[in-house]
Amino acid sequence: MSSNKIVVLGAGVIGLTTALALSNDSSNQITVVAKHMPGDYNIEYCSPWAGASFFPVGKPGTQHADWERDSWYALKELAEKNPEAGIHFQPLKVYARRKDEGTATGNWFSALVQKDPWFKDVVDDFKEIPQDQLARGIHNGSQFTSVCINTTVYLPWLLGQCRRNGVTFKRATVKHITEAAHMHHSSQKADQVVNCTGLSSMTLGGVLDDTLYPIRGQVVLVENDPGSMYTVSGCDDGDDEAVYMMTRGAGGGTILGGSYQKGNWGPTPDPNLSSRIMKRAIELCPDLVGKGQGIEGLNIVRHGVGLRPVRENGPRVERDRIDGLLVVHNYGHGGFGYQASFGCAATVVGLVNEARLEKHQAKL
Repeated sequence: MSSNKIVVLGAGVIGLTTALALSNDSSNQITVVAKHMPGDYNIEYCSPWAGASFFPVGKPGTQHADWERDSWYALKELAEKNPEAGIHFQPLKVYARRKDEGTATGNWFSALVQKDPWFKDVVDDFKEIPQDQLARGIHNGSQFTSVCINTTVYLPWLLGQCRRNGVTFKRATVKHITEAAHMHHSSQKADQVVNCTGLSSMTLGGVLDDTLYPIRGQVVLVENDPGSMYTVSGCDDGDDEAVYMMTRGAGGGTILGGSYQKGNWGPTPDPNLSSRIMKRAIELCPDLVGKGQGIEGLNIVRHGVGLRPVRENGPRVERDRIDGLLVVHNYGHGGFGYQASFGCAATVVGLVNEARLEKHQAKL
């Protein structure tokens, strides 16, 4: 078969990982077109604001869980063999409270905090925390070795790996998905467009997905190191507020979170929410600050807000044809983009190859 000209639309973690996976086939000629690129900080660009880590939240037996499982092995290998990617191993402690069942955050973390989870035989060092070591109100706890990603290092690293494989990057704003087909670096029309635009698929012509909505996440980045990552199924400050902390690799500081605010587009950090986030983190891990200190003991780097691209029926990873153009969608990953990125990219590679083969056979 002849070369396959592909435009990947979007340069967040999903777009970059997808482009990288596709570029492993030298017959694919790939152009990434995006409004925002690694190094940008914008409310429209979710990836830099992520923690980012491996907190599996896919329900057992689902494709979501399969994507996370497959991505774990890829992230683990990067942490072991590619320190320049900005990923390192971190212990993670997970706590569940019965009172959080049915809340926004409780539902979000339900697969993560359940006893005997599907991923216990996937991650390293999984074990249940004995009941006599759990604080009052915690009915279940576990710990295992996870990873944490310094997004400011990892996103440029992904871009660099793509460049090494011959991928071309163009900064542009696309109003209709068919426009992207005419932005291939060859100046010829692309054979396929891969749509990795996240929340922008709500307004992207030809897609206009009205099942997408934002889940607002607010975080505080601090210099303090808790020595472990932590998460709890919820908190008492509201069912759309969360408790988690994760220390990024390569000196990236510690992310304190957070919130899970459905339909909230607010780009500006709420100082009252920031205060609650920091107080909850110290309550969960007093060693985060000096003895007897409160939030004044936190060395704040910045406050951040990101909008998770959530889709009612889960991520859209499927083939489509729009005005005669072959399209593969890969968007709507909510707060699990990093930890499902490699699994979803592998699915996209299969769909792209499937469409390419059908097109070739139709010509015979």
